[in-house]
Amino acid sequence: MELIVLWDIDHTLIENSGVSKEIYAAAFSALTGDPPTGPARTEGRTDRLIMRELFVRHALAEPDWAVVEAALARAGEERLEVLGERGTVLPGVREALKAASAHDGWISSVLTGNIAANARVKLSAFHLDPLLDLPVGAYGADAEQRPDLVSVARERAQRLRGVRDDVHVVLVGDTPRDVEAALATGSGIVAVASGVHSPEELAAAGADVVLPDLSDTAQLLRILESFTARQKVPGRLRKRPHKG
Repeated sequence: MELIVLWDIDHTLIENSGVSKEIYAAAFSALTGDPPTGPARTEGRTDRLIMRELFVRHALAEPDWAVVEAALARAGEERLEVLGERGTVLPGVREALKAASAHDGWISSVLTGNIAANARVKLSAFHLDPLLDLPVGAYGADAEQRPDLVSVARERAQRLRGVRDDVHVVLVGDTPRDVEAALATGSGIVAVASGVHSPEELAAAGADVVLPDLSDTAQLLRILESFTARQKVPGRLRKRPHKG
């Protein structure tokens, strides 16, 4: 009954109410001396790609990543309090995380485009961080492309928690990029239409399971449990669960 469940953060677990885009703008301003001409383009991209696009858009040379990451971390920490005031935890999230973290044999962590420091800021603003095994998560500094984060999280789960290499991974996220990352890596996907993408868009991206939100904990657990029997079989495709 082992499983690795990896949750996206923004618009899946929390609504950041525009604070994310303020973090990118503040980091860009700190690095260049001027505000960006428009908001960052996010939608499931990693922080590496989000910040790179800002510099390309403004025809500026991209600084070393370590410098960019430090600026992002400072901007995120400065907005911890305002995030807690303006943002919200999405319906059912706290109950879902509690249930997953208590499930025997499961690893429940995150797969997010945010750098680790800002993932912790966003989760701690709503006291969600104790409900997740954050050291085994995968973050926006770990890779540029979202599918590559899956192997990062899997390796950390093996190294830090002794998880077998055939244990199935399931992503829970709100964007087509979450769906694409799952399909590209042979992972399961529970798509949640709690962000800007409709159920139809998520289904068109390839998600067989699309939920309106995470409010039905029992249903979500049944869906996640259905993946535990789908371990890796070389040379064969795993069946996906029915639509939720």
